[in-house]
Amino acid sequence: MCKINYLGLMIGASLFAGQLYAASQAADTVSPEISSPIVQKQAVIAKDYMVATANPLATKVGYDVLKQGGSAADAMVAIQAMLGLVEPQSSGLGGGAFMVYYDATSKMITTFDGRETAPLAATPELFQKANGETMKFYAAVVGGRSVGTPGTVRLMDAVHQRFGKLTWQRLLKPSVELAEQGFKVSPRLASSIAKDQKRLSHYPDTQAYFFNTDGSPLQEGQLLKNQAYANTLKILVKEGADAFYSGKIARDIIARVASATDNPGVLAAADLAIYQVKERPATCAPYRQYSVCGMGPPSSGALTVGQILGIANQFDLSAMGKDNPQAWQIIGDASRLAFADRGRYMADSDFVPMPQGLLAADYLASRAALITPGSALRKQQVKAGDPAWINTPKITLADDESIEFPSTSHFVIVDKEGNIVSMTTTIENGFGSRLMTNGFLLNNELTDFSFAAHKNGYPIANRLEPGKRPRSSMSPSIVMKDSAPYLVIGSPGGSRIIGYVATTIIAHLDWGLGIQEAINLPHLINRFGTYDLEKGTSAENFKASLEKMGFKVNVRDLTSGLQAILLQDGKLIGAADPRREGLVLGE
Repeated sequence: MCKINYLGLMIGASLFAGQLYAASQAADTVSPEISSPIVQKQAVIAKDYMVATANPLATKVGYDVLKQGGSAADAMVAIQAMLGLVEPQSSGLGGGAFMVYYDATSKMITTFDGRETAPLAATPELFQKANGETMKFYAAVVGGRSVGTPGTVRLMDAVHQRFGKLTWQRLLKPSVELAEQGFKVSPRLASSIAKDQKRLSHYPDTQAYFFNTDGSPLQEGQLLKNQAYANTLKILVKEGADAFYSGKIARDIIARVASATDNPGVLAAADLAIYQVKERPATCAPYRQYSVCGMGPPSSGALTVGQILGIANQFDLSAMGKDNPQAWQIIGDASRLAFADRGRYMADSDFVPMPQGLLAADYLASRAALITPGSALRKQQVKAGDPAWINTPKITLADDESIEFPSTSHFVIVDKEGNIVSMTTTIENGFGSRLMTNGFLLNNELTDFSFAAHKNGYPIANRLEPGKRPRSSMSPSIVMKDSAPYLVIGSPGGSRIIGYVATTIIAHLDWGLGIQEAINLPHLINRFGTYDLEKGTSAENFKASLEKMGFKVNVRDLTSGLQAILLQDGKLIGAADPRREGLVLGE
């Protein structure tokens, strides 16, 4: 095994990333995740294996694993460990993840649900005041109240046990070494810290890690060491994933959640002890001659992406082209209708019955019939539909209004044997709950639940319940063509993830853009009526036309982080989003 100088690599990676990114306004006014000017990237072509992640160091460690004969599952473990160190604002050991996996031997797609769970002591009123009013979002986020049972480490272990080749010692060693030697703070991490100074300073231990002794936030290029993180990884190497869910690490997690005395949580040892990763069948939706497969509930990703594509499929987007405002009106209205169904019906299906007809062709055709090309749907026209309840008695539900702000990370892997990983990983909001223990941040995933349990006398599907997994928008996807993998894709970005993935698929499959061109394409996203246009791009040219059609328009930063690999003509074509620090490597 050759020795890699990860400290030297970090210097080069920092210089590389610095050419691509500069600090600017936050993607959401209350989120520490930052946006950056788009500097066009070029696709990377390889033949045997490839990896694309949101951080150059994570990409390099995954690439090295594949080069040394490791599997896609091995690379996933190494990548996640590295991301938790160098991109802690987005994901880590204290969070959760969804993974879509293609097994080259069985030629089947399956999914792994490593989503956080609500503590057994949690109640639907967890985020409500004594008078019944719901808490403000960040009043709920910062502290122990928002922390769910982390699932990432258990997912890493479950997938590695099933598909891995190399030992955890080999896979985690680079992250251990880098944590001990120190890494240079990237432009994105530095900007995120600066944006979130007040909340990151709320707890002394978190402040001590992300700030200098004089109280100033860490700057780009500063060396940052994390011995506590290295120690955690060493424990995982020696004792396995069980050590995270029992013993000292588990006790420290529970103690840290309880110690946030101004906003303590209810996570207990039993929650960690009983946590399980769930393997679930992929949710697949037809689109043109393709099948778009992804993560079903508790993620709303595959269902909502599938609905948007299924509704748009009723129109000739190919003939319209990417420069036609009417094409974007159709996509925007399709998204609004899909999000209306998402808000009413989609949640953890282990707890809430769901209609089985959400992706039925006749149902999507009826939804598309509501759209008039050239004229935006009126607000009163955009409401949840009436899909079929085939195997489940129909129930009446109220619409959810949960908040999801941009954060998260996504990476894609194809190994030499053709096994594929598409994984979206998160601690929810940027820097999660702002609580740290053992060198990693704890998630604030419980705030992905609806703060209200009922509305107008009807239950909300995504209400908080003990043991339940909060609804997500994460959309790790594998697009199939002729029963073979064609495209691996996903993105971070809160509930806009769904639009980022859907429109990139449309840009490639309908408008013929190369996968890097499709990712580079300026964003136009509509979820709840307002059309978001990506600031500083040609998307702004659609403003007048969309307003004339009846849309309210908002020009803003849109910080996707798309990573993709196209499998075409015996080649692997990789692409990384220019809006983040992503890097593609392959051979």
